[in-house]
This record gives sequence, structure tokens and C-alpha cells, in this order.
Amino acid sequence: MHKIKFLLLCLIFIFTFGHLYAQELPIVKSIEIKGLKRIEEGAVKSKITQKLGEPISQVKTNEDIKNIFKMGYFDDVKVEIEPFEGGIKLIYAVKEKPTVVKIEFQGNKEFDDSKLKEKITITTGSIADVVLIQDNSSKLRAFYEEEGYWLSNIVPVIKKISADEVNLTYQIEEGPKIKIKKITTEGNKAFSTSKIKKVMETAEWWIFSFITSSGYYKKDRMDSDLEKIKDFYYNNGFIKATVGEPKIQLIENKKGMVITIPVSEGDQFNVSSVEFSGNKVFDDDMIKKKITLLPGKPFSKETLRKDILSLSELYSENGYAIITVTPELIPDESKKVVKVFLKIDEGDKYKTGRIEISGNTKTRDKVIRREMRLDEGDIFNSALLKRSYEMLNNLNFFETVEIIPKPLPEEKQVDLNVKVKEKATGFIAVGGGYSSIDQLIGMIDLTQGNLFGKGQLIKIRAELGGLSSYFDVTFRDPWFMDKPISFSASIYNINREYFVEYKNKATGFAVSFGKNFSEYVRGEITYNLESATIYDVAENVSVVIKEQEGTKITSSITPSLVRDTRDSYLDPTRGSRNSIYLKYAGIGGSNYFVTTGVDSAWYFPLRFPLGNSTGMLRGRFGHAAGLFGKEVPLYERFYVGGINTIRGFGFGEAGPRDEKTGDVIGGKEELIFNAEYIFPILSQLKFKGVVFFDTGNSYESFKNIGTLRYSTGVGIRWISPLGPLRIEWGYNLDRKPGEDASKIEFTFGTFF
Repeated sequence: MHKIKFLLLCLIFIFTFGHLYAQELPIVKSIEIKGLKRIEEGAVKSKITQKLGEPISQVKTNEDIKNIFKMGYFDDVKVEIEPFEGGIKLIYAVKEKPTVVKIEFQGNKEFDDSKLKEKITITTGSIADVVLIQDNSSKLRAFYEEEGYWLSNIVPVIKKISADEVNLTYQIEEGPKIKIKKITTEGNKAFSTSKIKKVMETAEWWIFSFITSSGYYKKDRMDSDLEKIKDFYYNNGFIKATVGEPKIQLIENKKGMVITIPVSEGDQFNVSSVEFSGNKVFDDDMIKKKITLLPGKPFSKETLRKDILSLSELYSENGYAIITVTPELIPDESKKVVKVFLKIDEGDKYKTGRIEISGNTKTRDKVIRREMRLDEGDIFNSALLKRSYEMLNNLNFFETVEIIPKPLPEEKQVDLNVKVKEKATGFIAVGGGYSSIDQLIGMIDLTQGNLFGKGQLIKIRAELGGLSSYFDVTFRDPWFMDKPISFSASIYNINREYFVEYKNKATGFAVSFGKNFSEYVRGEITYNLESATIYDVAENVSVVIKEQEGTKITSSITPSLVRDTRDSYLDPTRGSRNSIYLKYAGIGGSNYFVTTGVDSAWYFPLRFPLGNSTGMLRGRFGHAAGLFGKEVPLYERFYVGGINTIRGFGFGEAGPRDEKTGDVIGGKEELIFNAEYIFPILSQLKFKGVVFFDTGNSYESFKNIGTLRYSTGVGIRWISPLGPLRIEWGYNLDRKPGEDASKIEFTFGTFF
């Protein structure tokens, strides 16, 4: 409560201005703020409406007191008046609230002080404002609730140290951690409780709740779930459905809870008709093609939303940037039908205005502009705007990318503000580890993915393992000589021991050029020259291996074609990547063969059972054949088995072996299928889990195509600051003698 001390004007008139009391009010000659210690005087004066040189106004001074008090910095505000230079001095006397000099927590056992301080916004030095203190108490309560401590109680205690300083202590009663044992509903007849629960994120506690955190009550999540349940009914024609507040009952000595959600369904309404008006740019038939809400079917809020979005996209992809579609529902209670009316406001056709780029401290403007699918002066197109965002993200140069459209109605154009936040694109990695193929390995990797800010990549990588060594230098320019043609070149040296049967060493270089034929289709042609030697061949090995001992030269050319519609190259959630290649060796050299391959991978978003997840289906087919009586080299055959083909099998194990010696010899054909379910574990850290099923084989001839090998397993994936990391465990579902039952493997690089 604040006090207001205001001397009655009549007293002033009597003792000071008695001779003027019947004529006019005294003039304010000076305004003074008294009692400030930490708050700036200007901040207070900005709230004062009483002006110098004007007669004093009781209405204004009362309003000033209220405005100053609303600043939240003061316990007391009062006004005093003194005679001054033929008028009066107006004094606003304030008493500042004390400062919080210390913040403590008492009673917390599950979480230490540092963890709790992360959850509050009040700090030492803050004003001891009751609203702020209570708001942070609510923040702590919400945090405990999210961690399952639904009965926690947080009480702020303020201890006065001096007139200007206080200590703040949050007294915490954590209570037991309460699991959701059961979720049920009441009042529902059209849909079962199990169907309703499927639309909710809140779920009963189960063994994997430590990953999903879904087995504990969280108010914000429950509020969202209540809206999802309501939408579920709306999407099935129940436009009068309501969902009440959940009833919570504690059980098992307050260690568990039962949540009951009351539902009032109402009647189901079918669509009687869908009508629209306001369309001039597109005729009725074009509009009708975009509407999927059908008469005679139950009304669906989600279908209506999608239809409005589809209509909006139709217009916005053709330059109409400020299109609005307003729906109106007209229900008929007697017939249980609803008429849907769409009012279309097309607006004007817009062009793309200025494209402003900011935030790029290293990357050159042209590197960003060439990924934009809209140029200044183009007809505005929302689909190309979305694609521009995807392409900038796929550069992997930026932590964040924002493209903010700014419509200018008078100019009939949309300016685009492209805001990026740079991230490190160069790194050095030195490490080691264990690979199931190469055993102990050491690695060094020097990479700069945005050389001189031009978007070029240079990479130097070396690996040294128990069974192999590898050295590679690669340079890639996606816009060679500032033309829409990519160029890359690499030199490499490989030494590898294949089991105990033989060793292979190879040195070579490759040069390739590529070009985009359309937004999603890209072609590339690569020339490769390699000298490879097979040596240290064991005595009792397969004839296939024995016959290829020695050094041979491969001179090959490989054209390829790729159609890639993935939303992200590094971590896709939708879209597909489909590729085909043909490698012809025989342009000189001593090896003559041809290999072809087809690879198709599809990604699609999934909401169940673990939230925003991704499904992936992939199929691969490969064929190799010798030419002019020559055999396919061992190092060009298909070895199926391992983390990049069929997990749970050793390198080449899911393929042909020599009938006499049992040696893995690879195949001339391959067929591989993979299915994955990828789910979030820690979304902010880009840490994910995966469950997979693999099947396939490689063959000497497709006469044996009916024989497939199978595996399943789980893994984790992390998009680390240095690149994607995979650790996966595969289980061999049809184990044969000599094969391991399962394998754990890891890779550092592009995801599978």
C-alpha cells in the first residue's frame, strides 16, 4: 500500500496566496524527485504529466503517482508542495523497494542450487518485487512438475537485512515423484479411450519413459493434449464437443496418479455443402480442385485447414502474397449438417523486391544469393521461398537461417530480409577408436567447408588402423568459375588387409563435373584413374582371389543422375533421394568392366509412437560384369554386410563365399533393403535413436536372388559439432556357422 501526502490547496491559498485564492491556482515553478538511490531520475520524470509553467492540477498529480507506482520499483510514492519563486515546487517523494542481495534454496535434494538457478530469472541485484518473486516461484514449481514431482510446494521467504537490502529464500518441499499409472476418459461414446489417448502426448509411465518423459504430469503438455482431443472430435464431425479439466486422483500412497478426462461429445455433423466467393484470378473449377472437404462426409477441422492452406499456396505461388481465406460454418441443428463457406480475398499480385542479407561475417553475399530461388523483380512465389530456406540450410554454413518477407502494399512488392548466423565451418579432429572392420584406428581430419567464404571445400583426411590405412585430399567447388557447374578433385592412397587371405593397395585420383538440370535433378560425370595391387595372397585361398594377384590399372568414367527432394541433406525428415549410375572401365588401363547401380531412399514424418519421428525406406540394386573376357576386380565387387549395408553382419558376410575355402569373395550383383524408425531423444542436442530392419544379399548370379539375409537392431545418432556420429548394434536373425550373433559398429560421417 502506498501513502499519498498531499497538502490541501486551500491551506496554501490561506497562508501563502490568500489574496489570489479567488482568482487562479498556483503555477508549478519547479519539479523535484526525492528519495532516489538506484533508479534514474529521468525514468521517473518520464512518467510525470504535470508540466512546469502550468497551474497545478490535482487530477494530473494523482495520475502521476499511479504511473510512478506502476513502474514496480517503489514501496511508497507521495507528493509534497512548497512555495517557490512566486509559485510552488512540486516534490515527488519516493521510497525504493529493497534490493535482493542473496538468493538461496532450502529443502531441495533432487536438484542442486545451480540447476534451480538456471530455471529462474530473478538474480542478485534485482528489485524485490513481489510479482517477480512469485513468478519465479511458479517457474520452479513448473520445473518440478515436469520432472514428476507433482506435489512439490515452493514458498518464497523474504528476510530484511537493512532498509534497502533483503535475502530471498525459496523453501522447497519436493514431495515424491509421481508416475501416471492410468489415463481414462468419461462421457465418450463415439470413440474409445484408447483412440483418444493416441492423440495425446501425455502417456502412462512405461519402461522407456526416461527417454520420452511422457510418464509424468505436466500442465502445459496436458493443456495442449486437451486441445488435441478437442481437435480430434472436430476432425470427425463433432463440432459441439467440449473437453473439461482433467480430474487427478492420487493412488499407491501418493506415488502414482490416475487422470480422468471428461468429454462431452455432442452430435456428429456432416458437411452439407462447400461454397466460396471472391475468386477472380482462378476459376471455380481450379478452386474446387483444391477443396477436399466433401459434402455427405463428416466435417473435419483438419481437412478444412489443409484446404485453406492449399488455396493459399495456389495464390501465393503465383504472386498473390497477401491472400486470405476466411471460413464460416453455418450449422443446421435439426438436420445435423454444416454448411462451409469460404470467403477469398485475393489481394494484389506482388513482385520480389529487395533481397537484403545480414549476419554473414565470413560467407560472401554471392554464395547466399546463388542459393536463393527468387531474384529481385521476379513474381513472388512462396514455394520458391521455402526452397530457398532449405538450400541455405543445406549449405551447413549457418547455425540459423531466417527469411523474413516484408510486403510493401504501395509498391506491390515483397522485400526479403535474409538473416543468417554463421557457425564454424573449419575444424581439426584428431582421435582414435575401434572399428569392427579395421580394429584399432587412429584418425586426423582437417576440413574447411567454406574456404575464404566462397563456399568451397578442402579436406585432408588420414586414417591408420590395424588392418588398413587411408589418405585422401579433396577439393570441391560447387560453383566452378562462378558458373552453375560443380568441380571436384581428389587424390588418395589406400592400403587394406582383407581378412587374412590377401592385401590390397591402391593409389589414384578422380576429377568430376556436375550440373543441375532442374531444381531437384542433378547430373555428374567422374573420371578416375587408379593403380591397384593385390599381394600377400595366402596359399589356400579361393581361385577367384588367386587369379587376381598383381597390379592392374583402372581407367574409368562414371556418369550419374540424382533426384533429391529431401528437406535436409544432413538430417532429412521428408522427401526422397533417388540415384542411378554407370561406371565403365576400359578407357585405357588393364581392367575392363562395367558396374551399374540404383539407390532409392524415402523419408516421411511420423508422429507415433514417440513424437516427431521419421520413417525411412531404402532399396539398392547393383550389377557388375567383366568385359572382353576380363573378370570384375575383387575391389569392385559388392561386399554386403556392415554398418552401411546390412548391420549385424561382418564385412561381406551377407554374400557369396568360395565353396571350397569359405573365403568371402563378394558378388557381381547386390540387392539391399533397409527400414528405419528414427526418433528424438534430446531434440535440442540433435540426439536421436533408431530402430532398424535390414535384408539383402550379394550374388554371383541373380539365379540365387531368392536367398536373403536378415538383421535387426538399434542405435543412436548425434549431429555433433564435428559431424554426424552413428553407433549401432545389429543382430543377425539367421546366423550361420562361423558368424557372430551380433555386432556393434560406429561411423563418423554422413548418415545412412
